Amino acid sequence: MPNKHREPQGTTHGHHHGKISYLEHPERRKAFSPETLLKRIPLKNTDSVLDFGAGTGYFTIPAAKQVDGVVYAIDTDLSMLEMIKTKAAKEELTNIVPIQGGEGELSIPKESIDVVIASLVLHEIDPLTETLMKMKEWLKAGGHLAVVELEPKIQPAQKAPRISLIGMEKAIEDAGLRITDKFFPADSLYVLIARKHEWAQGE
Repeated sequence: MPNKHREPQGTTHGHHHGKISYLEHPERRKAFSPETLLKRIPLKNTDSVLDFGAGTGYFTIPAAKQVDGVVYAIDTDLSMLEMIKTKAAKEELTNIVPIQGGEGELSIPKESIDVVIASLVLHEIDPLTETLMKMKEWLKAGGHLAVVELEPKIQPAQKAPRISLIGMEKAIEDAGLRITDKFFPADSLYVLIARKHEWAQGE
């Protein structure tokens, strides 16, 4: 993965554990279940899914239960992928393909994915628009990108980076995707769903 796309040295582990504590918390899960997002996309049983920055498999596992297609679980942290493998084995899911690496290292064929999910990971990416354009290339015409992020606090006490809803909307639109839905499932948490134009095939 090129340095311009890599998370700062030493931050990956802390980033993922922050993600675990946030998304795996029972109250957050109650407020924003994975199924809530999958219904809003909406996800079809024939779809192939790419979970970018899959972490603990919060979205990977439910998606794999709903589709017959392949669900790619992509993460830079091997321990997160091992966790997903363990969960998949327990649930007897055979359609999950774990991939270690970042955007710059992935050999995903163009126009091969129906849905890309990027949860609490894009704020770490710089330059963001290039990565979003790469995701657009992976998507089939009419495919969807679902982004989950935290709105920056007015007076942030934490050092962790965040990106505003307005900033993310602009980056997604600059990448050539059209936003079709947005909602706020929990405090400071926003979701943007964008679609690749039907006529984009062959670009």
